[in-house]
Amino acid sequence: MPPGLRKFVLSVHITTSVGWIGAIIAYIPLDLTTRSSQDAETLRAAYLAMELIAVWAIVPLAWAALVTGLIISLGTPWGLFRHYWVLISLVLTAVALPVLLSEMRTISALARIAADPTTSDTALRALPSTLVHSVGGLIVLLVVLWLNVYKPRGLTPYGWRKQQEQRRALQRSKQDEQRKVPQL
Repeated sequence: MPPGLRKFVLSVHITTSVGWIGAIIAYIPLDLTTRSSQDAETLRAAYLAMELIAVWAIVPLAWAALVTGLIISLGTPWGLFRHYWVLISLVLTAVALPVLLSEMRTISALARIAADPTTSDTALRALPSTLVHSVGGLIVLLVVLWLNVYKPRGLTPYGWRKQQEQRRALQRSKQDEQRKVPQL
């Protein structure tokens, strides 16, 4: 991947990944409100805002982070399967996205109930929270962030084979160059 394109994709990846984390951080206080408030209008507003944040920020940013992460890993020497930290980041992100999409059904159902003016105050107070999922998702993303910043050492078996192949190819090319140089 050319350096300019790599930098652009990396910038988009960082922006969407940090945006995904930020959107969850914005979502969590609303989720906490649904667990702690007794005011019906506050509960209605919180559930509706949670759906808006999830639909318009969290889900699109999650997809964008996954896609740009794949592009970067496939277009740079890090590769997709060479280093454990890349592979673990991919697996965590690939698991987080379906969990998020599954949780969206719950979030949308809660928002529909909250938006219904016939829902009683008592029924609103009885609605569940999605706090376990939102905090869990944040923890997963912070682990992925840590992996991507610190890049802990460790090649996968595939990465080790590729590294050995590159070393052998480099040694062969050096030997070929030495054979081509005329001896004086």
